[in-house]
Amino acid sequence: MSNSSSITEFLLLAFADTRQLQLLHFWLFLGIYLAALLGNGLIITAVACDHRLHTPMYFFLLNLSLLDLGSISTTVPQTMANSLWDSRAISYWGCAAQVFFFAFLITAEYCVLTIMAYDRYVAICQPLHYGTLLGSRACVRMAAAAWGSGFLYAVMHTANTFSLPLCQGNAVDQFFCEIPQILKLSCSDAYLREVGLLVLSACLAFGCFVFILFSYVQIFRAVFRIPSEQGRHKAFSTCLPHLAVVSMFVSTGMFAYLKPPSISSPVLDLVVAVLYSVVPPAVNPLLYSMRNQELKDALRKMMNGCFSERIFPVFFCRAFIM
Repeated sequence: MSNSSSITEFLLLAFADTRQLQLLHFWLFLGIYLAALLGNGLIITAVACDHRLHTPMYFFLLNLSLLDLGSISTTVPQTMANSLWDSRAISYWGCAAQVFFFAFLITAEYCVLTIMAYDRYVAICQPLHYGTLLGSRACVRMAAAAWGSGFLYAVMHTANTFSLPLCQGNAVDQFFCEIPQILKLSCSDAYLREVGLLVLSACLAFGCFVFILFSYVQIFRAVFRIPSEQGRHKAFSTCLPHLAVVSMFVSTGMFAYLKPPSISSPVLDLVVAVLYSVVPPAVNPLLYSMRNQELKDALRKMMNGCFSERIFPVFFCRAFIM
């Protein structure tokens, strides 16, 4: 990825100018990061260790948790370190790596969310075909396709973005290396090529979102025909958290990448970036565990086993499974 400019580092957006606010930002993001690590780590461990959760829905949830851990670990530690050491710098290749891994993980996550909508559609609307359409091999192939799509997307956008000549300085108006902010530094019309790729990607993402909405229209129609109130509750408990996650993820992400320059501002860009890159990995475990009795039972069983063996303190994870 050659660059005709001699930029060796980028300067990321600082959350605050005073030392007290920088430390406040550090501790706030450290708390969010630890919550994401704990929540997603518990889900990964519970799904991997409890044979009752070895189903397609939880297999995809495990993949989602892995992607959440990766995406938040790509952005948050760097901004925490910058706040702690009163710095804004990130190396050129560090920025390129951040763009690549973030694009890879976020794209794969959106693909997994789309697959999860299909999983719920088949489970509720076509239960007799569930074992055929979502067998173990089919699930592995779909997950591999999601990860592979993310990888190809990341390679394409990272190579295209960092092949552009940059002559508008090296200050990125974001707390991590975000493609739209890097494009603002370009001094060539070639950046329109990357803009075109982003628009195409947004169209594909919108198509997936339409598919998700269509799936949920069919799901809700089927759920309201379920005579048992307990059956309706179970269906809603597995569908509503997923729909909430998708809605927040898609709305903030598409706004960040497709908003017109006329309404762009550093504060708005920062808030939107936090909403689609930092908040989902931290709140997804809560959304998926809050109304899911099977997952809560597996977490309680795992915690009780750990507590009986005195692996770590009882109070550490109690709040997550209440």
